[in-house]
Amino acid sequence: MRARLLPVVLTAALTSVTTFFIAAHFQHNVPYLTEGPNHQLPVNYASYSGEAAAMSGGVNFEAAAAASVKAVVHVKTTTKARTFTDTRANDIYSQLFGPRQYYIPSQVESGSGVVISPDGYIVTNNHVVANGDEVAVTFNDRYTTKAKVVAKDPSTDIAILKVDGENNLPYMELGNSDNVKLGQWVLAVGYPLSLDATVTAGIVSAKGRSLGINKAQSESAIESFIQTDAAVNPGNSGGALVNTAGQLIGINSAIASPTGSYAGYSYAIPVNIVRKVANDLMKFGSVQRAYMGIEYLDSKTATAEQMKTLGLDRNEGIYVKNVLPNSGAAGAGIKTGDIITQVNGQAVSTQPQLQEQIARYAPGDNVNVTLLRDGKPITTAVKLNKATQPTNILGASFRPLTQKERSDYGIEGGITITDLGKGVLARKTQIHKGFVITNVNDIPVSTLAELEEIVSANKTLQIAGFQPGYQGRYYYTLNTGDAIGDQQ
Repeated sequence: MRARLLPVVLTAALTSVTTFFIAAHFQHNVPYLTEGPNHQLPVNYASYSGEAAAMSGGVNFEAAAAASVKAVVHVKTTTKARTFTDTRANDIYSQLFGPRQYYIPSQVESGSGVVISPDGYIVTNNHVVANGDEVAVTFNDRYTTKAKVVAKDPSTDIAILKVDGENNLPYMELGNSDNVKLGQWVLAVGYPLSLDATVTAGIVSAKGRSLGINKAQSESAIESFIQTDAAVNPGNSGGALVNTAGQLIGINSAIASPTGSYAGYSYAIPVNIVRKVANDLMKFGSVQRAYMGIEYLDSKTATAEQMKTLGLDRNEGIYVKNVLPNSGAAGAGIKTGDIITQVNGQAVSTQPQLQEQIARYAPGDNVNVTLLRDGKPITTAVKLNKATQPTNILGASFRPLTQKERSDYGIEGGITITDLGKGVLARKTQIHKGFVITNVNDIPVSTLAELEEIVSANKTLQIAGFQPGYQGRYYYTLNTGDAIGDQQ
């Protein structure tokens, strides 16, 4: 058997050698793979190091990160211990010994902040410092000092802190959020989970996002977030969103998460809003908010029938459904049925985009508004008016009670004072922050709209309510004429 296979094996081997010799000798123009430096496969891997990568220039975050961490601080807010007296209980114990008292220990909350001037002004989120009695900041070199809350704006969730006695602090240059593009690289810098300064990277995944989260602080909330996929966790609030040039382009404020921790998306307040609000808070102590004087619909709030009827399915823009009399829009000739497409050259097609553009201007400023009327583009100059809400006359900030608070207090409605400010309430009454207003002029109030209606219609106000933690009801009488000097 072995003798029979031997000739077959020899014949096959001889044939293979002959074929290889002929191919190599006569077909010189057909390459075959070697390990030599002059031969490469005609494919590229998804990630590789070569001439193409060198020519394109890789993204480098080192300089931006090194500069940013020096200007981002750790903000710690302390709420002092207090005693809460439960006046609602009507059990046997309360009847025999009086209302129960509960001790609430001091609490410390953590966030981040960004130094925006060498003399110690720091921008952070309102919700980071809103409920605190004392604020301390720790710098990247671990230097810790107390900070004063200069002013707060719940509508945009921005607050300004001040560290005294400093004149040469590292601070962050403000960029231009209008130049932020989808897909561009960004860094998130802050103190998440009480860790030391932490830098994460991601891209801009959306602009002009509205979450409705600021409505818990203010019914006149302004939201036009930059959405990124840079990792942001609790403690990052108030920290910096930075471009690769090391410029501040946003203040990290919120995350979208079913768990409370990072789950893919984070949201930052655009720096162009931050710049306007911060300047106003530092100069005036409150935001000088402007408005055009229109009521409108956009593609996000309009029904499918309205979209088709009003032409929003064919045009990118905001439909003007009403123009308020004596407003800047009325003076500029804007009419019901116009579709606004641009403000000062910036495209607007949703409520957050329009709010973002107007929020960066002051009362008295002129903005160029481009609109469509009967399908034809028109540009007109609008002089912005001052947005004077009646509650601003009182010089304080308010929010409606949550359902849980109503249940805890045993009342059907009410409004709590989140910030006394420097207005007539602070100057003419003994009301403290956290006071719950239940009635004004014997009329129950549960929403800011109800409060505004009563304040705007009466020169004399009798405010009734209670201070959580104290027994009894309190009544304060004031004249809104005393507040005229508080208007800017």
